[in-house]
Amino acid sequence: MATSSVGFKSREEHRKKQELEEARKAGLAPAEIDEEGKEINPHIPQYMSSAPWYLNTEKPSLKHQRKWKSDPNYTKSWYDRGARTFKADKYRNGACENCGAMTHSTKLCIERPRKIGAKWTNKHISPDEKIESFELDYDGKRDRWNGYDMNQYARVIERYEARDEARRKFLKEKQLKKLEEKSKKQRVDEESSDDDDEDDALKLDEAKVDESKQMDFAKVEKRVRTTGGGSTGTVRNLRIREDTAKYLLNLDVNSAYYDPKTRSMREDPLPNADPNEKFYAGDNQYRMTGQALDFKKLNVHAWESFEKGQAEINMQAAPSQAELLFKNYKAAKEKLKKQMKETIMEKYGNAASKEEIPRELLLGQSEREVEYDRCGRVIKGMESSVPKSKYEEDVYINNHTSVWGSWWKDHQWGYKCCQQTIKNSYCTGVAGIEAVKEADDLMKTNIERKANSYEMSGPVTEKRLATWGSETQEDLVLDKKKLAEALKKEDERKREEKDERKRKYNVQWNDQVTPEEMEAYRMKRMHQDDPMKNFLH
Repeated sequence: MATSSVGFKSREEHRKKQELEEARKAGLAPAEIDEEGKEINPHIPQYMSSAPWYLNTEKPSLKHQRKWKSDPNYTKSWYDRGARTFKADKYRNGACENCGAMTHSTKLCIERPRKIGAKWTNKHISPDEKIESFELDYDGKRDRWNGYDMNQYARVIERYEARDEARRKFLKEKQLKKLEEKSKKQRVDEESSDDDDEDDALKLDEAKVDESKQMDFAKVEKRVRTTGGGSTGTVRNLRIREDTAKYLLNLDVNSAYYDPKTRSMREDPLPNADPNEKFYAGDNQYRMTGQALDFKKLNVHAWESFEKGQAEINMQAAPSQAELLFKNYKAAKEKLKKQMKETIMEKYGNAASKEEIPRELLLGQSEREVEYDRCGRVIKGMESSVPKSKYEEDVYINNHTSVWGSWWKDHQWGYKCCQQTIKNSYCTGVAGIEAVKEADDLMKTNIERKANSYEMSGPVTEKRLATWGSETQEDLVLDKKKLAEALKKEDERKREEKDERKRKYNVQWNDQVTPEEMEAYRMKRMHQDDPMKNFLH
């Protein structure tokens, strides 16, 4: 992915490379490793990962994207503002005459000019400034925010917040004062009604509402973009912050792959941990538990039904209809199983419903005494031996649970566990038996439906068509001579259309079209659906 080789690759090699890249992006294959042993992100585009041809890189690498011409002598640091170094007790020769510091002259002193300088008073000598000299790199010279202290802006914010707080407090006190004065005036006035008193009391209470509730109106909500346009609303992160992230459960590089684009980790990051203690076992555990299995069975039923001719079942177009048909199918299947069980019991009887066999015969009791320990080992006496033959017994192959010859159907031997009649077949269990029964039932229903469709279909009427499929009158009779003349005229007209020089100056048009001319036009015109149209002209 990150190589610069431009050698020729066959179609098979190109296909294998694309499959490997897709597997890496899906997390099924390990990521590519560069020269330094670091993994290369498979989602990096090719125009970024491929190195230029003049670098002659033999192994995949992303070194060409890094800054490889950096000078270690350059720095991005800044001056230590306001730092002081040494403070002298006496005035020194060559120092500033105003403050007494050695690091600047009297002309460049930034202190307030004293009435009598430190050179003459020899008191209050200022400490020397810290002088630094370093070479800035390209970015350091052009960085406008180099040396900026963020705490300075925090102090600006605090000052503005204090001002807003004082303004709100002043407005609140002013509003309360007005309402109190108004209530006093209304109490003095005897003609005021009780309703006015209640309104004023309500307004006074509203003014005394908690300040935090009043500030809710000024809350700034984050704007979220949607497909239908912008809409305001708070964005919530439903992940609990105390939970450990998936990619931090196992820091081993060769552990389960975490896809940052989809935030998914399909494999188990801790496969050897105790299942009772771990709360996360990979995203694949949700696909094989709960309602995911029922949904998978529903999808499989819809696919199989569509492949076998039932086009009305479609999970994407009508999911509710597909689910209802699957439910009816399971009910019919259970009903069929129950009927089959009842017919077998009626024909052969039910051995489980008869009288129980005596316990002595069932357990094979005898007078022989055998003593066992808690683990089931024989301590005293001899355990009853099972008779063996010279042939191999209980040897099962290909995941079968019964031997060959334990099943008989349609004059063929097979396995009882999966009812297969091929000796070297792999056991499919109960699922294989059910699949065969479902296929037989579905084939029968398809045959019956096809037979019914043939019976319901009516007689097919044939229409008389012209040369290119358009309908014509039943009593239409064409003259062969007139048709030949019309074909010649049509050829001449087409030649005139190709070469305008053959067209005459005075052209006379006849609006009346005969059936022979119409048939000649149909025979000579070009058809886009004609497979031989490229060979006609």
